[in-house]
Amino acid sequence: MISKGAKWIGWTGVLMLVIVFLLALIGPHVVTHDADKQTGMPFQPPGAEHWLGTNDMGQDIMAELVVGARTSLTIGIAAALLATLVGTAIGLVSGYSGGWVDSLLMRIVDICLTLPFLPLMIVIGVYMGPSLVTQVMVITLVMWAGKARKIRAQTLSLRSRGAVLAAQSMGAGHFYILWKHIFPSMLPLVIPQFVQAVNVSIMMESSLSFLGMGDPLSKSWGSMLFYANSRSAFLTEAWMWWVIPPGLCIVITVLAFSFIGYYLEERVNPRLRAYQAASLKGAKSAVKAAVPGTSTADSDVLLAVESLFVRYPKENSTMTAVDDVSFVIKKGEVLGLVGESGSGKSTVAAAVMQLLKPPAMVEQRGIHFAGRDLSRLSPVEMRQIRGNRIALIPQAAMNALNPVMRVREQLAEAILSHHKAGKQEIQEKIDQVLMQVGLTPRWGAAFPHELSGGMRQRVVIAMALINEPDLVIADEPTTGLDVKVQVEIIKLLKDLQQRLNLSMIFISHDLPVVLSLADRVVIMNQGKIVDQGQTLTVAHHSTHPYTRRLIDSIPRLRTARPLQEQR
Repeated sequence: MISKGAKWIGWTGVLMLVIVFLLALIGPHVVTHDADKQTGMPFQPPGAEHWLGTNDMGQDIMAELVVGARTSLTIGIAAALLATLVGTAIGLVSGYSGGWVDSLLMRIVDICLTLPFLPLMIVIGVYMGPSLVTQVMVITLVMWAGKARKIRAQTLSLRSRGAVLAAQSMGAGHFYILWKHIFPSMLPLVIPQFVQAVNVSIMMESSLSFLGMGDPLSKSWGSMLFYANSRSAFLTEAWMWWVIPPGLCIVITVLAFSFIGYYLEERVNPRLRAYQAASLKGAKSAVKAAVPGTSTADSDVLLAVESLFVRYPKENSTMTAVDDVSFVIKKGEVLGLVGESGSGKSTVAAAVMQLLKPPAMVEQRGIHFAGRDLSRLSPVEMRQIRGNRIALIPQAAMNALNPVMRVREQLAEAILSHHKAGKQEIQEKIDQVLMQVGLTPRWGAAFPHELSGGMRQRVVIAMALINEPDLVIADEPTTGLDVKVQVEIIKLLKDLQQRLNLSMIFISHDLPVVLSLADRVVIMNQGKIVDQGQTLTVAHHSTHPYTRRLIDSIPRLRTARPLQEQR
């Protein structure tokens, strides 16, 4: 879905460009005067015979303008196309090949980028002599290097992705991989690069012609400005009809390609397109007043999520990741959120903490925490709550920890983000929370890579608890840990929850773990809540087919009947 603003800008650019192309294609047939012949008096002002007047030689300026449009557009598009092709080819080869090929090509690119482009244009232009071919070659030589570097950076990222590695493992050739896997992913970058290059090319052509390095036998917008300046047009009133028209044509053409480039970048880039659509939808949904539900009136309720929807835009529709989810959590209660991968569990957690960004489109009647609707808070107000009153235990501890900071520094950072405290107070608090999660204070001096997976998970739990939050969201906190460590982490969370009287959302696809920890359980499937209730009630009496399949899939160890029963 393309945003209306982008469509409006795109169509405006198309209209402007159509006018310029009509000027270049049809103009010479409409204007009766010959641009190279004297058809009037010198410096004749605009009139019925000469719409834009004449120059100092009596040549019709309107005729020069339409002929110059052909030259300027031809040079601009040709140079941009050549620079984009050269830059794309070198960037692809450099990024995909690596090794000495990459080093050699990138050193050439570095040299080209360090050279000042204006002196380079002048030197090459003087050496090759003024002509249209010279202008195209000069502009290409100036522009290709920057494009090659951008394409090469993207290629480096693409060549290590799963689809490329899979194609290589199946014996696909290099050309096939470049053409089928890497180049299609480059189009969102190549197309805007070309449009931008057309803009720069037209400006450079005008600059070269204005400096007198254009083809003296060809008229262009830049050469019109050059002759107007060199023939003292600014000393007479002729500058109004001699300088302004070609200047306006340059501005209109550059703006037209810029507008079209903006539209095309959004059109071919799905992430940007989705971002724009989600921003527009989010702006509309943000003005909707939250309707408080009856559950928020209960003073014992800490969190109430009411009619939460999360959607993601597709090409011509939307995909619903979370569909009308509602639940409450009371103070001191553990809510288990269960579902298979992709059921929307983590999306719900991110929505509660207001961490979802475009292209996600979030709608809700309200997400009330301690009587405040989180969906209506400003980013600054939400930052004061996030990590302070609501804490998150992520599922990948190594990704959550900074690899170049010691554990103690990261814990101190968590405190100082929300509270002012002295150094001694901070160190005592860190020692206390480390011991709470089963780590001795000496581990505060360690870097994350010096800890085992279970120890890193304990550090992340310590970071979540260090500001004594009211609600902890544990998003699959045992993922990636071996079974023994998983049991230890679950026991630790259960013990901490009981000792600190924490409210907790425990997210997992492991139903036995949730049943052992949660007071109530919510079952999700395909973004919807399909079942919920007290843990024992759901485990023993639920009749929902999906819930029953989950419970029946739990492995059980059957023991022999007691001896008295056998008798």
